[in-house]
Amino acid sequence: MTTSRQGGRILVEQLLVHGADTAFCVPGESFLPALDAMHEHRAKLKLVVCRHESGAANMAEAHAKLTGRPGICFVTRGPGATQASVGVHTAFQDSTPMILFVGDVGSDFRDREAFQEVDFAAMFAPLAKWAARIDSVERIPEYVNRAFTVAMSGRRGPVVLALPEDLLNATATVADARMYTPVHTEPGAGELERLRDLLAAAKRPLVVLGGSGWTKDACEDMRKFVEGNHLPVACAFRYQDLFDNRLANYVGDVGVGINPILAERVRTADVLLVVGARMGEMTTSGYTLLDSPVTRQKLVHVMAGAEELGRVYQAELPIHSSMGRFARAVAAMAPVDASAWQSAVPEARADYMAWTARREIPGKVQMWDIVDWLDKNLPEDAILTNGAGNYTTWLHRFHRYTGFRTQLAPTSGAMGYGVPAAIAAKIAEPGRTVVAFAGDGCFLMAGQELATAVQYNAAIIVVIVNNGMYGTIRMHQEKHYPGRVHGTDLVNPHFAAYARSFGAAGEIVEETAQFGPAFERCVASGKPAVIEVRIDPQAITPNTTLDAIRAAASAGKKA
Repeated sequence: MTTSRQGGRILVEQLLVHGADTAFCVPGESFLPALDAMHEHRAKLKLVVCRHESGAANMAEAHAKLTGRPGICFVTRGPGATQASVGVHTAFQDSTPMILFVGDVGSDFRDREAFQEVDFAAMFAPLAKWAARIDSVERIPEYVNRAFTVAMSGRRGPVVLALPEDLLNATATVADARMYTPVHTEPGAGELERLRDLLAAAKRPLVVLGGSGWTKDACEDMRKFVEGNHLPVACAFRYQDLFDNRLANYVGDVGVGINPILAERVRTADVLLVVGARMGEMTTSGYTLLDSPVTRQKLVHVMAGAEELGRVYQAELPIHSSMGRFARAVAAMAPVDASAWQSAVPEARADYMAWTARREIPGKVQMWDIVDWLDKNLPEDAILTNGAGNYTTWLHRFHRYTGFRTQLAPTSGAMGYGVPAAIAAKIAEPGRTVVAFAGDGCFLMAGQELATAVQYNAAIIVVIVNNGMYGTIRMHQEKHYPGRVHGTDLVNPHFAAYARSFGAAGEIVEETAQFGPAFERCVASGKPAVIEVRIDPQAITPNTTLDAIRAAASAGKKA
C-alpha cells in the first residue's frame, strides 16, 4: 500500500529502486530532508562525506567509471554546485553516467537572486546531457527514472537535477518507479557484412578502442575479434584498459604525446575501425590524424550515441551500436583472410616496445624504473588513477594496463582528479590495490580529500611526482617564451608530513632504490599513504629537459 512520504524520502527511495548503493556529498542545509532519508536507509545506501564539492563530484564520476552505474553526488546550491561542476564537465567529456543533485532555494524565492541562487538548468546546459529542476513532489519518481535512463542510454553522460527546499519538505502519496532500463542498440546484418568486406579488402587496417559503455565481457569479445583477425589495436586517450597492453596485438595509445610511428599508422591506415571513441582533439593530435569531414581512411565508426556519428567525420560505415552488442557480434563473425597485413602486427608491436623502452632522466630518481617496479610488483587487478600534467606520461606511455577497469583518468584533462578517483575506487573495491599518480600541483587541488580517505579507511597509495612547478605549463612557457618564467613555480609543503597530519602514512623518495621499500612500508601500514617522489626539475618529460627546450627555443628565435 502506498503511503504519504516526504519529498526527501521519496527521492532517496528512488535511488534504491534504481540500484544505487553509494552517494558522495558535501552536506548542505538545502537538502536536509534527503540527508535524513539517507540516515533511514544508511544500511543500503553508503554516504561518503567529502571535504570539497569537486572531490565529491570526481569521486562520483570515478565510481561510475569503475562500476558502470551512474555515480550519485549531492551538493548544495551556489558555491556547492559551481565547485562540483568540474566533475560534471569530466563526466560529460568522458561520457560517464552520473547524477548530480543540487539542493536549491525554495520555489517561493525563485528568480529573486535569493541566497546562493543560480539558474542550474541554464548553468549546466552545456555541461550535462540533461539539466532540470523538479517542481512537483509527485513527479520525483518520474524525474529520477528519466535521470538514470538519460545518463545510461546512448552516449552516456551526466544529469543535473535541482531540488527546491520546499519540494524536499513537502509530502505526497506516490508510487515508486520501476528500475530503469537503459536503451541498447546493435549492428545490423548488413552493417556487419559491409565491415567484413572492408576488412577483407584492406591492406593496412587498424582498430582504435575508446569511450564508455564497455564491460569486461565486451572487452573479451573484442579481444577474440582482434586476435581472430590478426588486427593491430590501439586505445584512445586514457582508455588504455580496454585491451590488455601485454598482448601481442596491442600497439599503443592514440593520445597526447603519441608515438610518431603509431601516428603515421593512423594516418596511413586504409581501414580505421574506431569503436566507442569520439576521436576528439586529444585522440587525433589536434584533428590532424583524420581529415574532416571526409577522412583519407575508410572510417568505420561505432558509437552508442547516434548524434556522434557524422558529427565531425563522415564515416565510410557508421554503426549505431552499444559496445557490448557490437563486440559480441564481431566476435561471432567469421574471420577474414589477414595475409595482407598479418606480418605488420609484430612490426607495430615492436615499435610500441621500443617506444616504451627505458628512458634515462636527469637526477637520482628514474621514473621509468619506478613504473617498472610497479608493473612487476602490483597485483594484476590493481587500479591506477591520475589527474593531469606531464607526470602522467610515465603512466600512459610506460605502464602496461592489464585489462578492464585498471585505469581511472580524465579525458577532460582535469587536474585534481587522481586522488578522489582513487578514494572512490578503494571504497567500491576495498580488496584491490589502488595507486594514484599526482603531480605536486595536481595533488594540492584535492589533497584535503586525504581526510576522506582516512575517515573511510580507504587505504590508497598516492605517488606525488614533485618537481616544484606546474610542469606542463612550464614546458610550453620555455618553448614559446624562453627565459621568461612567470607564474609556474611552486613552493610545496613536506608532503610526507602533510600526509601524517591526517593520520595517513608518509614517505619521501629521493633516490630510485628508496621507492620499493617505501611502497612496501605504505602497504604494510594498512593506512592511506603518500609517497613524495622528488625528481630533478630538469626532467620535464621522458624525452627532453628544460635546458634543451630553452636552448632550442632560443636558437629558433635567433634563426
